[in-house]
Order: sequence, then structure tokens, then C-alpha cells
Amino acid sequence: MPIGHHRPRAFAVLLVASVILSACGRSRPPVIDRDAVFARYHWWDNRDWNWYEANIPFFEAPDTLIEATYYYRWEVVTKHLTYGSPETGYVFTEFLDRPFWSGTYGAISCPLGHQFYEARWLRDRRVVEDYARYWFETPGAEPRRYSNWYGDAMWAVYAVTHDEEFLRAVYPHMERQYRGWVEERYDPEHRMFEWVGAWDGMETNINSRQTDDEFSGAEGYRPTLNSYLYADALAIGRTAALFGDSATAADYRRQAEQLRRRVHEELWDPEREFFFHQFANDERDGIEAKSLTYETGPFAGSLRGREELGYVPWQFGVPEPGYEAAWQFLMDPEYFFAPYGPTTVERNDPLFYVSPRCCVWSGNSWPYATTQTLAALANLLSDYEQDVVTPADYVELLRVYAATQRRAGRPYIAEAANPDNGSWEGHNSRYHSEHYFHSAFVDLVITGLVGLRPRADDTLDLHPLFPETWDYLALDDVSYHGHDLAIVWDRTGDRYGVGKGLMLFVDGRKLASADSVRPLTAELPRPMKDIERPDRRHNFAVNNDGTPFPSVSASFSAPQTPPFYVIDGNYWYHTSPANRWTTVGSPNASDSIEVDFGVPRPVDEVKLYFLDDGEGVVKLYFLDDGEGVTAPAAYVLEAWADGEWREIPNQQRRPVQPEGHRANVVAFPVIDVSRIRMTLAHRPGSASGVTELEAWGAAELPLPQPTAASRNFARGAAVSASFTSEFDDVTQVNDGRIAFTRYSRNRWTAHGSPTRRDWIELDLSAVLEVGRIDIYLWGDERGVTAPRSFSAEYWDGDTWQAAAERERLPTEPATWARNTVWIEPVETARLRVWFEHDSPGFSGVTEIEVRAR
Repeated sequence: MPIGHHRPRAFAVLLVASVILSACGRSRPPVIDRDAVFARYHWWDNRDWNWYEANIPFFEAPDTLIEATYYYRWEVVTKHLTYGSPETGYVFTEFLDRPFWSGTYGAISCPLGHQFYEARWLRDRRVVEDYARYWFETPGAEPRRYSNWYGDAMWAVYAVTHDEEFLRAVYPHMERQYRGWVEERYDPEHRMFEWVGAWDGMETNINSRQTDDEFSGAEGYRPTLNSYLYADALAIGRTAALFGDSATAADYRRQAEQLRRRVHEELWDPEREFFFHQFANDERDGIEAKSLTYETGPFAGSLRGREELGYVPWQFGVPEPGYEAAWQFLMDPEYFFAPYGPTTVERNDPLFYVSPRCCVWSGNSWPYATTQTLAALANLLSDYEQDVVTPADYVELLRVYAATQRRAGRPYIAEAANPDNGSWEGHNSRYHSEHYFHSAFVDLVITGLVGLRPRADDTLDLHPLFPETWDYLALDDVSYHGHDLAIVWDRTGDRYGVGKGLMLFVDGRKLASADSVRPLTAELPRPMKDIERPDRRHNFAVNNDGTPFPSVSASFSAPQTPPFYVIDGNYWYHTSPANRWTTVGSPNASDSIEVDFGVPRPVDEVKLYFLDDGEGVVKLYFLDDGEGVTAPAAYVLEAWADGEWREIPNQQRRPVQPEGHRANVVAFPVIDVSRIRMTLAHRPGSASGVTELEAWGAAELPLPQPTAASRNFARGAAVSASFTSEFDDVTQVNDGRIAFTRYSRNRWTAHGSPTRRDWIELDLSAVLEVGRIDIYLWGDERGVTAPRSFSAEYWDGDTWQAAAERERLPTEPATWARNTVWIEPVETARLRVWFEHDSPGFSGVTEIEVRAR
């Protein structure tokens, strides 16, 4: 039995058990009772306890607000973990949606630093390694669309993993990123980097609002980008030194030190005791080039103008000693402190503004900036001598941050909050920033509150910030430098049964201890085994590139939940926003879903992520009798072989019976298969559903190209329309990409059309038998709406003829849904779909598919 609440064990037993458990990848039994953690909270969406146990450090503290938020943020990681393609592997999204300004597979460079700092604590290092490679090895990634600290993040990953092979792989990317910034953003005369606030991800700030472009702002020298690139240069220098390149190391150290001096010289105002934005050029209303915020212009002489970004230099250790007075403003309600803050601008600033809508960095509480400030504060408390702020301030601010991450009593995070009441209203909308991955929290707990300070050498450094008045705290199962770490504070020695006081365990052995909460250091022993390389198997079922294969089809699909969702590389289980295929409304006792690879693939494992809309799940879709979607009663997994479906033999299932909100893993001896099918037996009165289906196996890249012909005749067809909005592209309606999201740009709309009816035409280039048309209607809940009606025509060789409809689902046109029309089969080379707009709205389509049946 694991050591945990009410289950003390002698440390000798701990050591004996460690021998047994080392074969399972752990060097000792856990300090924290995992089952108690999982049972403690009712809000779990992802209930894949096996995944958590295999991947995350466990944390326990008497402050349940902080503790619950810690686990919620690991769940947020799983919502944004995206398997892009076999070539790329894993990436992270920022939005659950993949908005038009994101790069390939939905990644956005703005939060990448925060995301890497969180993900570096995962035991599965493949995730962070794939994401590190993504930015420079995947076409369409945009590593410098927003400012970020990629190079520093790579070194931060190394400081946890101590994996030199990883660092060698990303070292060229670190240099390429830095050189790109120099070419694009460095001002050699001023010897600093310049950019606008919007591309810091800090749009509509108090400086931009004083320029002609209030959203983006004008060019300036900011504490953000200059601190990020100081850290990047330092990281490259350290990496070069590690690999024995002393000349390169010295060059980058010199560049970093020069940038550090310029931040001190140019961005610090000794009168206001703060770091500020500096304008690069003369702007309107008398703002002068090289002046700081409010030094010139309409608010010249104001002693305000402090923005939360003034703390960013400490996030990367830029300031020398002597600048700590800036921190006097953080916990003061007259400046930055707020019940759900900090505010992004000091409270009494002349441009302070709490916006009711996104996106304004002039007063609201932004988790992105809160993360930076807390990381900076932890560095200040650990690395500087000062008496301005205390560890108690860190704990208070971390608790405020945790309290902000709530909505209707449940863990939740979006883009920005009201700092006075914690409301997210106006800053989140459907598929905008729900459960937003634009910040960090896990790393703040591990490196700040608990105080594990990652280092590249073999010194284990602990600088805890939690209060000694707490009866207990534990951080367990930390993978660090090839070791298994546990950090335990047990004030009385009664909770965990491994000793009294503050203790550091490495591979089950107590390496250091103290009778009070204070800094500890210890020398790490050599790892018991070499660092293992991550698994490089592939998910053959994913399709994020709009290619004909893999393709997915189902015997029945609810219009709002078509099957394309199950091969998009993402899984989550809540219904708003939805990412699911369901059989709501099906007349069948069982339904099947099929994935066609287009060519045989060597598959030995299938993962099925079943839905179960039980208690605590926000529901959008119901059957007539009021029952929602549940995990199926049973399922059959088959492969296509010799012209028929055959059940895959020798299946090993975990769990044995289907369960929702987790991966249902089916392993079997490897088979070469081109198609797999899962048939679900529905529970009485319920529908079934899946958020993702994965098919895993080992293969060399590049994978063999599909050889089968697509069953969607619209692929490759020439497409035209009677009218297309200037903002849209009709050729996107048959590009294989479906985007039911507000911020999609993959669509055709007739917005602005002078007529009440418009059409889309598909030239199939050959005479084919057509019996089914799927129209994925798009809308934005504003100017683009569902059409009043639509109808299909076919070309008989001489004229257009109305297609005779047999059935349609749904019966009335619906946006963000697949509208299927079954027609009497016809042989034709051209199809046309007419849309009657529901004035004053206009019709929109993200994809059209055409099939024989």
C-alpha cells in the first residue's frame, strides 16, 4: 500500500519496497496517496489516472485552492496536447480552437516559453522534444510571430532532464532563433531590440493607446523582448560552453551582457523606480523618440505609467542588485495588487482601464503576465538580497492567482479576468479562450512554492517559499537529472511516516534534511541508469493536414458532432466547446466508426477516448428521453482483411470494460492493416461517443503514401461560386479541412452578396455516381448564419436538374454542423448547391464532401 494519509510506514520499509518498484520505472513507493488525490476533486474532465501516474509529479499541501489548481493545470496541458502528424509528433495549442493567426496544427509562439516550463516536468520527454523540434522542423510553424524565450526554454528543459542529446538536437534551433531576432528586430544604433506591444501578446496597452495604432502600438524598446533575448543569448552561451565551444560561448555572453546594460541604461527610471517601455520614434501628441512612458506626450511628468511588464527583467535575472525598489508596488492596492490580480497597469494610472471585453492590457488581470510576475518574484526571493517583499507575499499572490482560476465554483482559466471580481465574462466566448494555455502554474508551484530550483550541474538546490506554519507539504515523483525526487515537509512527522521536518529524497534515499523550512543543497549521485530515449512510435490515424487519408466515416453521426473530430489529434470530454463524435439521435442499437489509412500500416495498439456525460459535465446534447452520451456497454474492434471485417485477435484491453474520460488502450500483436473499425453497443436509452481514436505502431519515416482512391469525390474538384466575400476563399470548401470555429479562416461565405441566393459549384472532372452531399455550414453568430434553405442540382450534360432528395439530417439547416442530403443517385460530372440566405445574414461553408452513398 502506498504511503499517504493515515498510512505511515517506516523509512526502512520504503527502502525495501524501492527495490521492487524500480522495475516499474519508480525507485520507491509514493509518498502521496494518489487515490486520495483523484477522489478529492469532483471536477475532473480527464480521468485517465494511469496517464497522471505515469507522467506528472504529485503535489500535496494544506492549501487546497493551490493544490486543486495545480492538478487542474495538468488537465489543461492534456486539453492542449495535440498530435499534429507522424512527422511532427506532439505540439501544444494556445486556444482549444486553432485560430487563423496560429501556425501549423494550431501552435502559437507567444506562450511557448510558459508551455515549455510546464511540460519539462512531464516524465514523457517525447512531448517536450517534439514541441522543441516543431518550431524549426515543421513547415508553417511561426517561431517569431510573437516575442518569446525559446532559447532560454531549451536550457530550462535541459536543467530538469540533464539530457545532452536533446540539447545538441535543439542547439542549432536556438542559434537560428536568435539570429532571426537580430535580423528582424535589432536596432544596431540603439543596441536594443524593438517591437510593438501587440506582438508581445500585450495588445491595446497604455503605450499603444497613445499612438495611431491603439491595438498594436508603435515600435519601441520593451523590457519584454530585450529580457527574453538576454536570456536566449545566455542560454546559447551556456550550451556552447557545455559542448566545448569557448569562442561562441564568450560571444553570446558578451551579447547578453551588452543587452543587460542597455536595459539598465535605457529602460529604468530612477525617479519612478521601475522599468518602462521606451518609444523608438516620435509619435503623436508630442511623444518623443527615446522617451519612456509618460516622460513626454499628453501625460508628460506623470509619476505613474508602471506596467506589470516592468517585473519581466527579474523573470530572467537581468537586473543587477540595486533595483529591488520596483517591488514595493506589487502588493500595494494603490498600485498592482487586486483581489484577482495583479493588474497589468498600476491602479491610479491616467489610462488604467478594466475592459469588459477582450483584449486590453490596460488594467485587467492577465494570467500570462501573472505567471511572469510570480516567476520573477521567486527569482528575486531566491537569488537577491532584499527586504522589499517576502515569501509570504509569494504565497499570497500564488493563492490569488489560483482563486482567479475559477468559474461557477469550478477550475477554469481564460484570456483575462476582471481584477476586482474575478469575472471572465467578455474575455471568453465559444472556442475562444476556454481552458486557455497561455500561462503557467505547475512550474510556479514546483520552482517557487516548493522551491526546487533546476540547475545544469549536479547540485540539488531547494529554496522553499511555503510557510513553516503549514503542517505538511509534499512534491513526489519528480523526474530530475535521471533521478526520482521527493520533497517532503512534515512538521510533526506523523503525516507521511518518513521523518520529521524538511526532507529531500533521491531515488528513495534521504539526501538532505532540516528541522525548519529553509534552503537546502545536496550533491546528486550518478543516475542509476542512462537516460532512456523517448518512444518514437506514430499515431497513424491522425489527419490535420487535409489530406484524403486517413479518412473517417461512421454509420451514424449527430449533425453537430461529425466524425472528423476523432482524428484531429486532440481529446477532451466537456461538451462546450465540443470535440466529439456522437450518435445522439441514432435509431440503431449499435453504431460503428471506421478509419481508412489508404495504405496498410503496422498497428499494434489502438487508444479509444470514450465520452461519458455524467454528473458534473456541462451538457449540450440530449436524447428525447433526457439521457445524454455515455460510455458504450461494449465495443468490438475489427480490421479489414481479405475483403471483410474481422475482429482483431489477441486483444489486451485496459480497462477491460469501456470507460469514459480516459484512454481505453487495446494492445495486440502487430498487424498490417489499411482500415480499422470500432462498433459500439449503446447503453439502453443513451448514445455513445468518442473524442479521439488513435492507432499506434512503429515505422520508419517518411511513411509510405496512401494508394487507395478517396471516396470523397469533392477532393480535387474545380470549385467556383456565384459570389465570394473578399475575406474568404471558395477553394477552401474542398481542401479537406473542417473548422467549426468562430476564428476560422478556412471557409467560403457570401457575406456582402447583393443577391438573396448564391451557389457553389463543383466540377468533378469525371462522370460519377453521386448519392450523398455533406455540407459543413459555418457561422459566426453575427453576420454569417445558417441559410433559410439550400438545395442541390446536378448537370445532366445539357442543363441543370434539381436533385431529388430522399432524406436530410438535420431537417433544418444548422451552422457548426454537418448537413447531409441523400439524393436519388445520379450520374454527373458537376454539382451545384444553392443557398437562400436568411437575411440579413449570409450563408457560409467550411467544407463540402460528395459521395456515392
